[in-house]
Amino acid sequence: MCRKWRTLASFVQLTAYSAVAVAAQSDDGQWKLPGRDAAGTRYSGLTAITPANATRLRAVWSFSTGVLGGHEGQPLVVNNTMYVVTPFPNVLYAFDLTQEGYPLKWKYRPDVNPSAVGSACCDVINRGASYADGKIVYNLLDGHTVAVDAVTGKELWKTQVADLGQGETTPMAPFIARDRVFVGPSGGEFGIHGWVKALDLATGRIVWTAHNMGPDSVVLARAPTFRPFYDHGTDLGRVSWEGDSWQHGGAPVWGWISYDSTLDLVYFGTGNPGPYNTEQRPGDNKWTNSVLARRREDCALAWAYQVTASECWDCDSVA
Repeated sequence: MCRKWRTLASFVQLTAYSAVAVAAQSDDGQWKLPGRDAAGTRYSGLTAITPANATRLRAVWSFSTGVLGGHEGQPLVVNNTMYVVTPFPNVLYAFDLTQEGYPLKWKYRPDVNPSAVGSACCDVINRGASYADGKIVYNLLDGHTVAVDAVTGKELWKTQVADLGQGETTPMAPFIARDRVFVGPSGGEFGIHGWVKALDLATGRIVWTAHNMGPDSVVLARAPTFRPFYDHGTDLGRVSWEGDSWQHGGAPVWGWISYDSTLDLVYFGTGNPGPYNTEQRPGDNKWTNSVLARRREDCALAWAYQVTASECWDCDSVA
């Protein structure tokens, strides 16, 4: 069957147009990353559902997760299995799409620190998972990233990436590029020191950490690799802040990442500076509310563009 998957509020609903056979394992029948592919196009080449017949879609199946928090992540579809991650407590469900009624194949219920609920700034949401190399990889709200065997539901590794004590939580969807898993935190409102980390896909080991503001040594801005088009100089992520305020200046990465395999660069946006009151943080506050490009292998900053300097409206550039 041609199917369209959607997560709505506290249940998952499947809609279908007709019982035609789908081209089995083509890439168009898969949804392995948050934006479907490395470029984040969110585009599928499947053609059974069109503007002409979309009005005839009808609900054929639903599943209640029993969780009332925000379901902000799309399901994954890999090898005729649909994977759904819930908001806290971040249960992972696997459904068999080849059988009548789409029965549950397995579920993975992790141990998540409940104090994360009080630390999350904007609901206990989860923005989904990523798939690669037989693994479903996703973040728990309490600052851990986990990898689960896509066939059995067995936990393969679990890595702490964030610190609840510093106001960091991790509702974002991890992004996988080759052998790296990229993750970032929420918590700009609480004055975190925003970062992106890369984990080894096979083991979960943290390969590198790059902060989004501070001196070049922590931002990993190295001459001549770093070539910003509009800005010049050294330590831009420090001198654009007053004193040491960059150490708690926000710049979370709670959204989406994309990847150019030809250039071997990952791209992501950063969120708001903290605190909201600009009088408490004079300067441009780089690299909050910016778009950054980093080399996949060593995280060296290639370029950065600040969309809104000294921002105070919470117009995050993450999306």
